[in-house]
Amino acid sequence: MKTKTSPLKLSEIFALALIVGTTGLMSVSPARAVSDCSASTSLANWGENATGDIDIAAGESCLFPIRIRGTVSNSEISQKPAHGKLKKLNASSYQYTAKSKYKGSDSFTIKATGKGPTASGTSVITVNATIK
Repeated sequence: MKTKTSPLKLSEIFALALIVGTTGLMSVSPARAVSDCSASTSLANWGENATGDIDIAAGESCLFPIRIRGTVSNSEISQKPAHGKLKKLNASSYQYTAKSKYKGSDSFTIKATGKGPTASGTSVITVNATIK
């Protein structure tokens, strides 16, 4: 007896990737995958503010996950970047795309609420981007 299988749709693959990739977001795209931003971040507890620095090439995109220990319950863009685009993917991950042909600095701010092992509250995360 033969069983008939049907190929997964792209939306099903993306949903599965979100379920499987709980520690990091995986991009499912026929183009190229977007990797995590090369970031240096000062870690903070929930309720404390944090800063981070990323390096990115003009016209490129990278993922910026919120890396404060614990669970992110909500987040939003507080300040949009002036020389790029910031897209919320879910409560704990954002995608930053630097403007093509621009070289210089940019920044954006994310306000996130969550609970960790020792603290809970709202944190403001400021990210400074160097676009090369």
